[in-house]
Amino acid sequence: MFPTTPHRYTPEEVEWLRSRYRQERDRRIRPEGNAQYQRASGEIVTDPYTERAERAPVHDRVEALVIGGGFGGLLAGARLRQAGVGDIRMVDEGGDFGGTWYWNRYPGVQCDVEATVYMPLLEEVGYVPKWRYAPGEEIRAHAVAIAKQFDLYADALFHTRVTELRWDDETAEWTATTDRGDEFRTRYVVISSGTLAQPKLPAVPGIDDFAGHTFHTSRWDAGYELAGKRVAVVGTGASGIQVIPHVAEQAQHLYVFQRTPSSVDVRDNRPIDPAWAATLKPGWQRERMENFLTLVTGGHVPEDLIDDGWTATANLQRQILTGTVDPTISAEEREYLDERADFRKMDEIRARVAAVVEDPATAEKLKPWYRYMCKRPTFSDDYLPTFNRPDVTLVDTADTGGITAMTSSSVVVGDQHYEVDCVIFATGFETGISGVVSGTLPVHGRGGLPLLGHWRNGPRTLHGFASHGFPNLFHLGSLQNAASVNFTHVLQEQATHIAELVAEAARRGAHRIEPTAEAEEAWVATIRETAPDNYNFQAECTPGYYNGEGRPRPVNNSFGPGPVVFHELLRTWRANGGMDDVMRTA
Repeated sequence: MFPTTPHRYTPEEVEWLRSRYRQERDRRIRPEGNAQYQRASGEIVTDPYTERAERAPVHDRVEALVIGGGFGGLLAGARLRQAGVGDIRMVDEGGDFGGTWYWNRYPGVQCDVEATVYMPLLEEVGYVPKWRYAPGEEIRAHAVAIAKQFDLYADALFHTRVTELRWDDETAEWTATTDRGDEFRTRYVVISSGTLAQPKLPAVPGIDDFAGHTFHTSRWDAGYELAGKRVAVVGTGASGIQVIPHVAEQAQHLYVFQRTPSSVDVRDNRPIDPAWAATLKPGWQRERMENFLTLVTGGHVPEDLIDDGWTATANLQRQILTGTVDPTISAEEREYLDERADFRKMDEIRARVAAVVEDPATAEKLKPWYRYMCKRPTFSDDYLPTFNRPDVTLVDTADTGGITAMTSSSVVVGDQHYEVDCVIFATGFETGISGVVSGTLPVHGRGGLPLLGHWRNGPRTLHGFASHGFPNLFHLGSLQNAASVNFTHVLQEQATHIAELVAEAARRGAHRIEPTAEAEEAWVATIRETAPDNYNFQAECTPGYYNGEGRPRPVNNSFGPGPVVFHELLRTWRANGGMDDVMRTA
């Protein structure tokens, strides 16, 4: 039985789809959850793009330290510079600015959010993207342009990891130490080390025994010749979707190892019209960013300025990235309507697979059977046609719990050995695990209090940025605030907020910016009261990084009303005396 009505679903069809989704989920769930992956280490994570330069340890003082050179760190540095901060030290483990876009240089890499809203500070830098969905190299070049525009190279330390932050009550400053022997003082610290920086690998028995060539998509080996080689690509998430068509064009034979198929929608990328760009007026990027953010979080605007796959599926995104809901209908009716809209969209995506992929058996393996936001949606016009090539083989690993083993010359799935010369891991990054959360960056606040000790019963912040007992320390990211599919917009608002606090502290002569214990507790309560309850939705999902590989967290730490409301809350807080409560002159 398969649902046949395109727009309406009978109770029998609904139950059939729910049952199929559960069956497909159960085929893929592994009892070890995230432990099925291991942190990549050694040669496979060595920077292949920039040679590490030896240098003497740094022992000095700066006004502000920004940890992380991706867009979050760049935005923090830019906004702090605009706020009048002179000495800013940027520290990153990579060899240059760019963050994820420094590391991801595989063929075909591009952003899936429109460039005019994703690439931040376009007007400040004086740049209009060349493509609607910018390739990685254009994005990386823009990151470098931001750093140059705001003079962030001056005190930057690359190929450097901060290993400890410790507050000194007497001097009202932080001491930072690094893995390069640096030890310096700073008044302010902004942590934007990101959650898409540490590559992960499948914990496959025998992975270290493979004698052929291996590399991760985030450490692309451009010097390795794929022509004439039997190549395996492991992973069919966002990176795999983009790189697989390019590898197929070069390799003698490509084996694609898939655990769960991605939902692959139309990309329709195209150059941005220079004539249109010439008509843009000051404020154009903010207008487009706000328009996009409002739409994808469930709000309403007179005109959809972006009009793409994200804005067309805004209601479906609410299950993970919450936003405005219609208060005139009940939660039950909303779920009823959302589920059927979800069925329609996923039926459309599965129908596209059947229409494009010529071999019926391969097409069936490529069809995604889960709710739309169970995995991050992908967009490509090249991925599905790749499986029509005679030199490409799809290996579905759902029934074996993934790849079974690796030998010196093969990838093993069940009893089948696939002899290959090279294995490319498109297995992504550790997500939601920053150095602070993992403990690899210990932070000690007033009186030596460890931050993770303060957070032993869960994160405790004001607005997600700062914690009581940890003055002048700010976090960028999704913790206890609101997220969006366009995360750079969220980071820009966060960086602006931090810079406003620092500028106000300078005006008042305040030595410390620190929330009270009461303000912190009130915000924790706000998160607890407003956080969306999407546990049941995620528990029904196919395993992936959104739901902890089938083990969703029972506690959600995001601001339920969404980023549009959150950003307005911050602006109102700043304008109505909120900063009075965090400024400390003694």
